[in-house]
Amino acid sequence: MATKNHKNLLNVFLVLVFSLLSYSANSQEFPPKKTITMVVGFAAGGAADTAARIISKKLGENIGANVVVDNRGGAGGNIAHQFAANGPTDGSTILFGSVGPLTIAPHMMKLPYDPFKDLSPITMGVNFPNILVVNSGTGIKTFAEYIAYAKKNPKKLEYASTGPGSASHLAGELLDEMAGIDTVHVPYKGGAPAMQDLLGERVAAYFSTYSTAQAYIENGKLIPLAVTGPQRLKSLPKVPTIAESGYPGFNATNWYAFVASSKVPAPVLDRWNTEIVKVLKSPDVVKQLNDHGLTPMPTSREELAKYMAKESATWGQLIRDKKITGE
Repeated sequence: MATKNHKNLLNVFLVLVFSLLSYSANSQEFPPKKTITMVVGFAAGGAADTAARIISKKLGENIGANVVVDNRGGAGGNIAHQFAANGPTDGSTILFGSVGPLTIAPHMMKLPYDPFKDLSPITMGVNFPNILVVNSGTGIKTFAEYIAYAKKNPKKLEYASTGPGSASHLAGELLDEMAGIDTVHVPYKGGAPAMQDLLGERVAAYFSTYSTAQAYIENGKLIPLAVTGPQRLKSLPKVPTIAESGYPGFNATNWYAFVASSKVPAPVLDRWNTEIVKVLKSPDVVKQLNDHGLTPMPTSREELAKYMAKESATWGQLIRDKKITGE
């Protein structure tokens, strides 16, 4: 009799467990809403915006939802990252985060969010170097001439960036340290406004993405001097890397990764990883990104977490050594 009662209780327990599992799965429908918001921390027209729009279009087609790109520029991307950290917890808002706010800015200033606690990794998006470009009006035509001018004129050569703590900012700081020069950092709210002032000769140089500078390099308004990554760009085979130009070991790549609020349920984050990785591996998306000098780099959630930790350690050391602040 006792055995029979135990079996009945076990059956009831199993029914309850499967019901709860079924409810949990159904309560986390995907996509969470018919309109998905992909937040970008920089103004329209820059590399982040370009990549986000290419990826969002294919993503929307694949999941049958409307994916809207929401540009929230300002504070080197930190405004968008704070918004995502405090945003919806159902997974309907994902952030196309960047190296600056995720791994650099926390070492430079007090932030209202912690990228390692308030944001959860989904997958790496794209990785690419910046290109040191100057306005043709400067008269500087080679990287060696740039360094020579900076050494003869300390604190007179100004370079633009997409904001304090951005990859374009830290590339300049790293070059200053390795080359023994003293240039002036001028932050902007994204690649587009930085490029506008560079073309207007209000700043002399900019560590730009290829997609932002491409048209102006082709029409001769900008002179590409050097690449910040470990290899030359296929699209600019004659432009050397900074590492091969007298500063071995120089490596300052730019990257954008997909993250979301850490309060989003893990199953939803896992599903986002599956869907976005699928997009990043699509031949048409790969071609479009490559055409803009952007290299897709899909990863697992765990791989992105490890990459972020490594980048944080590298840039944190430079920031402490040079006493860089976000002011």
